[in-house]
Amino acid sequence: MKTALAAFMILTTLACGQALAAPDVSVVRVTIGSDLAKKTEIMDKREFDYLTSELKRTVEKALDKSGALRPDGGELDLVIEDARPNRPTLRQMSSQSGLSYSSFGVGGARIAGEYHAKSGERVPVDYSWYETDITRAPYSSTWSDADTAFDRLADKLAKNEFKGR
Repeated sequence: MKTALAAFMILTTLACGQALAAPDVSVVRVTIGSDLAKKTEIMDKREFDYLTSELKRTVEKALDKSGALRPDGGELDLVIEDARPNRPTLRQMSSQSGLSYSSFGVGGARIAGEYHAKSGERVPVDYSWYETDITRAPYSSTWSDADTAFDRLADKLAKNEFKGR
């Protein structure tokens, strides 16, 4: 009965054209996935620290703006499973001759995780976005496309659209 009521409420809300409110979140934790952590030929601690702090900051800002960042909320655990830079990282340039900061390509990121509600409910988070058009890449910074992926995920979380690719 609870499931039917919840489904009815969601469908009614969607039919009315109203956005679902983001679930309350009190803690956002971001870690680096094991596969990404193995890419030491591309990234080092500095890059990992940048990515985790940027995703955490972006998500917290979006949740705060939507009113979902609350001290009595659930916990949001996010894992950066993949990140591709637009420009070579310092680690790449030092280990691969022929690369310079003038080199560029398309990038993006894949993030997974889980929202743990205070009620005990667990909701998976799965999102990825990679640029496919290289025309803007010459004007990008090292992590421009990964930052775009973080922004898009944060927007989806603030709108309670947890799943999506």
